Amino acid sequence: MQNKYFVLMVLTILLLAGCGGGTTATPEVLETVPAEFAGQTNPYGAEAIPQGAEIFQTYCASCHGEAGHGDGPASGSLVPPPKDLVELHPLVGDDYLFWRISGGKSGTAMVAWKGILTDKQIWQTVSFIRTLK
Repeated sequence: MQNKYFVLMVLTILLLAGCGGGTTATPEVLETVPAEFAGQTNPYGAEAIPQGAEIFQTYCASCHGEAGHGDGPASGSLVPPPKDLVELHPLVGDDYLFWRISGGKSGTAMVAWKGILTDKQIWQTVSFIRTLK
């Protein structure tokens, strides 16, 4: 008799565990910025935003969307989908954004822009990303 109650309890727990998902997502843990980038801050101010906007529209909007929500025309075919930069940028420092744009992210469609964009252009893009709402 005790065995039946144990089996019933285990089945109930499994059933409840299977039904409970979907309402809360586990927050993504962001990678630590490598030492060579850690602590870097954007050397440009608001004057860099217009150039950053141009660069973003040219190189980033096809994946991240014009407003940075990860909903660009190419986003539907990308696994994992592009980051919503509106949600990301308040959570990270300039060093993280510069690092990620420079080096890309393996396992995703995020390519390394270092060598295609200059450091100045990457910082200008960071300036623009900081304006996204």
